[in-house]
Amino acid sequence: MNLADMLCYADIQQLSNIASTYECECNGHSKNDLIQSILSRVSRRDVFERQVSTLSTEDIRFLNSLVFEKREMFSLEELMARAQQSNYDSPGDGRNPREMIAQFKHRGWLFNGYSQSTKYLFQLPVDLKRRFTDTMALSFGQNLNYADEPSVYRDEHKLIVDDIAHFLHYTFHEEVVLTGDGSIYKRNLHQLLDRMAVKEEPVTKGGWRFGYGRKFRDLPSRFSLIYDYCYYQDFLSEQPGKLELTDKAKLSVMEGRREDLSEVYRFWLKLYKGPIPNLQSLVYWIGKLAVDWVSASSLGSALCKLIRPFYYDSPEAIYDQRILQMLMHLGVIRIGEDEQEGKTIAVTRLGQSLISGTYVSDEETIPIEFDNMTLH
Repeated sequence: MNLADMLCYADIQQLSNIASTYECECNGHSKNDLIQSILSRVSRRDVFERQVSTLSTEDIRFLNSLVFEKREMFSLEELMARAQQSNYDSPGDGRNPREMIAQFKHRGWLFNGYSQSTKYLFQLPVDLKRRFTDTMALSFGQNLNYADEPSVYRDEHKLIVDDIAHFLHYTFHEEVVLTGDGSIYKRNLHQLLDRMAVKEEPVTKGGWRFGYGRKFRDLPSRFSLIYDYCYYQDFLSEQPGKLELTDKAKLSVMEGRREDLSEVYRFWLKLYKGPIPNLQSLVYWIGKLAVDWVSASSLGSALCKLIRPFYYDSPEAIYDQRILQMLMHLGVIRIGEDEQEGKTIAVTRLGQSLISGTYVSDEETIPIEFDNMTLH
């Protein structure tokens, strides 16, 4: 429902609170006057943008988590959890989640359901979601530095699909040995990495690597994604001491099939949403703000405040290595270099199509197992 519909169902107490927030001058005892006055104020662009501009970083994170959720209803417990998760900079010292929810109700951004079955649930007006994204895009875009198209840039297009086929082809024709801990034998791994269109170095021992896939500990990031995609597609059979293809994968190799890039992109979202819960919204903002070549660092300054640290990964490292780098591997963005701005990025036409055409719900996140623990 839109804001006008929700105001009609709201009780006069909430309408009075909203009217007070927007400094409406009207008859506070008339529900109709309150509704008309609120709609008149909220419809003004300057008033709406001023309300958004006064939000704290925690409020922006909370709002961001709601705007990109396709579900229409939230329980109080869900809202409390989202509000709590928005206060990760200073745990224990952040704002009370109930106060954040109350503030959003007073702004006319959250309403209780009107039926018997939904009166204890909350919803965000649909028309306000669009206005939030437009207003937040303006806010994020204020300090971006744009650049000319670089003379040289990296655009991997659909190379990851080709390399999935190379991996399956190699495993079909060669014996791939697994060590006692289930990792690919060094000689096989070097041969596989040499066959990839995008070169990566084997993972060096010593650093902690976990959370971004089953094989992320042992394999470089891009090939780890390729391996995990094949595993979850039921292409691989991990036998004691060796890696084999399933019958499904053998048929795919013999018929020369290629995977659909949109499915690989969808899988990446599902896999990385564990350590980066709001990944989908971050990718949306990149798609919205990097239509033209933009400085990666200036875009990072706007978006890193939305990224929660993940163990050893800082928001800046997650933004650069886990998001931008992987988006390039998936053909979603190009990465170039500018003399003044340094690293620059731009979303590809293919990337715009993937971002706008893909949605992954919270339930689709893939739990990652590591060191006898499961990350959800």
